[in-house]
Amino acid sequence: MSLRPPVLPLREPCDRIAASLALVRDCVPVTCRVLRAGESLYAAGDRFQWLHVVHAGAFKLVNGAADGREQVVGLQFKGDWLGFDGIASGRHGGSAVAMDTSEVWSVRYDDLLRASAREPDLARLLHCAMSREMARDRDALMSLCTLSADARVAKFLQQWAVSLAERGLRTDQITLRMTRAEIGNHLGMKLETVSRALSRMERDGVIAFCGTGRRDIRIPDAGALGHAAATLQ
Repeated sequence: MSLRPPVLPLREPCDRIAASLALVRDCVPVTCRVLRAGESLYAAGDRFQWLHVVHAGAFKLVNGAADGREQVVGLQFKGDWLGFDGIASGRHGGSAVAMDTSEVWSVRYDDLLRASAREPDLARLLHCAMSREMARDRDALMSLCTLSADARVAKFLQQWAVSLAERGLRTDQITLRMTRAEIGNHLGMKLETVSRALSRMERDGVIAFCGTGRRDIRIPDAGALGHAAATLQ
């Protein structure tokens, strides 16, 4: 029987993420890999053999649409897993692309299965990670179906800030690692619509841009951003 303290009861998200990473490292052999911005960890059609946990940085998940366009379907940060899409078919259905310099810990799926059979905490960790993925997909679909363009952009910024908070990082200023076109692609709207929504939030004092690139965004009042995400319908 394992004497390792359970992962799930930890209250603080940053503690949970740190404990989860430590559990993976202790239970299975990991291969560390560093990718630069724009590099793919795996591509659509690649054979599935590994699962990956983000140790640093961020990734976007990209699927190919029927008309040949690429669709950003998800964002993964430290502590998140990559590669679940390949389990059922044995091939990855989309690509995982680094948004900045990032590090992943890669584990062979077969090794992970064997370790999970011995270590209940590791099995629970994987089940929770899959459950969070399902919940994110559900929430993304609900936002797409029910929220206005302005609300979707506000919710996108709010979720990015929440992800930073869960990792113990500052949330009053965020640096977007995506272009306006990529944000629009992810949220199901045009680039111009994203730009107008951000401009309206700046005008209303919900956000402020820092510098000339307009990718650094200051959030003076997290409550106001949350209100915008919840009420602009």
